[in-house]
Amino acid sequence: MNIRLTLIFLIILGIFITLLSRVYFLTIKSNTYYEELSKNNYIKRVDKIPIRGMIEDRNGEKLAINEMGFAVLVKPHLSSYKNKEKLEQIIDSIIKHFPQYERDKLIREYKRADSAYNHEFIKVIDYISYQEFFPKYTILSSKEDVKVESTTKRAYPQKEIASHIIGYVGKASKLDILNNALSSYNGIIGKNGLEKFYNTKLQGEMGYKDVKVNALNKEIEVLNEKAASIDNNIQISLDVNLQRYIQDIFTGKSGAVVVMDVNNGELLASASFPEFDNNIFARGISVKEWNEMRNDFNHPFTNKIINGLYPPGSVIKMGVALSFLDNGIGDNFSVNCSGSLTIGNRNFRCWKSTGHGNVNFRRAIAESCDDFFYKGSLKIGINKISHTLDKLGFGEQTGIDQINEFSGVNPNKEWKEKKYKEPWYVGETVITSIGQGNMLVTPLQIARYTSYIATGKLPKPHFYKANYEEPKDIGIPTKYLDVIRKGMYDVSYAQKGTASRHINSKITIASKTGTAQVVSIPQSEKVRMKESELQYYERSHAWITTYGPFENPQYAVTVIEEHGGHGGEAAGDITSKIYDKLLELGYIKQKE
Repeated sequence: MNIRLTLIFLIILGIFITLLSRVYFLTIKSNTYYEELSKNNYIKRVDKIPIRGMIEDRNGEKLAINEMGFAVLVKPHLSSYKNKEKLEQIIDSIIKHFPQYERDKLIREYKRADSAYNHEFIKVIDYISYQEFFPKYTILSSKEDVKVESTTKRAYPQKEIASHIIGYVGKASKLDILNNALSSYNGIIGKNGLEKFYNTKLQGEMGYKDVKVNALNKEIEVLNEKAASIDNNIQISLDVNLQRYIQDIFTGKSGAVVVMDVNNGELLASASFPEFDNNIFARGISVKEWNEMRNDFNHPFTNKIINGLYPPGSVIKMGVALSFLDNGIGDNFSVNCSGSLTIGNRNFRCWKSTGHGNVNFRRAIAESCDDFFYKGSLKIGINKISHTLDKLGFGEQTGIDQINEFSGVNPNKEWKEKKYKEPWYVGETVITSIGQGNMLVTPLQIARYTSYIATGKLPKPHFYKANYEEPKDIGIPTKYLDVIRKGMYDVSYAQKGTASRHINSKITIASKTGTAQVVSIPQSEKVRMKESELQYYERSHAWITTYGPFENPQYAVTVIEEHGGHGGEAAGDITSKIYDKLLELGYIKQKE
């Protein structure tokens, strides 16, 4: 009997506890939950979109700005058949004042964004300039079904100046929005150049405002607020005046120019030719413009500073000479150049068919004797040469603050086996030693390595100070660098120096010219054709890389003129003018 009573008591107690728990949940616990839900009914978060930061040159000149204007939006839920006429009337009233827009296109844009779940006004026109829109502002803003919002459009006031470096913005794709939530609010994102590399910095951080609203969605009270970021600008190392000057003297040519501070890697100028106007991307490029640029044999879309891959020709010889010295060949090493070297059934010619006679390191660089490098390369082999060039930054990215930088090719036995599944041949060592064959470099890599020769420290090229790194010592003795520097001085000023007839700057500069063949010369060719006798796109690329002033190096200037022929002849005068401009602008201080 006691067991039954106990069991009944426990059942009643269990029911009581269950009911009590339910009452507690409904009256206390769920109240908190439903109170939080109810807040969503009367608290609205209004997002604050930051204004994209400007890009300025080192002197504050504007390179990328935001032009003020207006966007036009239309009331939602007008896509149904019964509202068809009303929607058309609204669009017609907009077209009346801005006839450049297509009626059917605006209606399609509206319908694409309209849905039963969207209660926000729908944007049909992204941007109309302030000057054009302001006279119509009162007319359109007074319409109940039309909303006018202030907005901005990215603009590039320098037009084609430094266009490859600055880059441009474009409409954010679905993938862009997936990876960058903020781009869904302003609809744009950096697509290229600095605009893309520093997109996070430039776009800033969102702000918000939490507002209490009533049943009619009318704002009653601001509860919480955070401002959007405003410190979104970046100032870079370029001097737009120098950049513009270089463009003027490079008119009609295709290629690239790099002006780098040899001591810290700052880029004072960096130009890829031909340039293009970034504004065509900001406003939307036409099919005709796209096709014209895409089909241009001079490749205006390619940023040749970091994406132009060229045989370095003789400008690589300083690095190869350093490899000789760093791998046991004494600085008293010399060869007798007779004009050619025979290996097997192949004849490797020096550019001077009659030969240079007895040649040491200094003269080999000054007069660019190929035979010196042929014979030296056979002493140490390709792997040691490749190792030294690797330390000098070839075959790897420089780390510049640009997107999709190419690494180039620094070939050796392992590289060829991996790429072609073939052995390395002695003849390949010989032609690599003079910058031909499989070796490919970018103009920026050449400028960087020239800076190293000038200072003994390898800098990291950069435009924005946030990307600065301390230049590094790669372990090549200074006494070896001194041998190379003397040879580069002679290139400019010795009687037979390859640039001596073309260097005429007020600044004393060390240089090295190069001629990078585009087409190979048949073995049967006894006398090489003159560059002027070749078809334009078969002519060699002309290199010159320099640093100056010679006694106190401050800047490296590297120039490549595509299909320009011989380096000194094509690029020597351009380089001299750039150094004189650096002097005029006060970047180089001449000693009394």
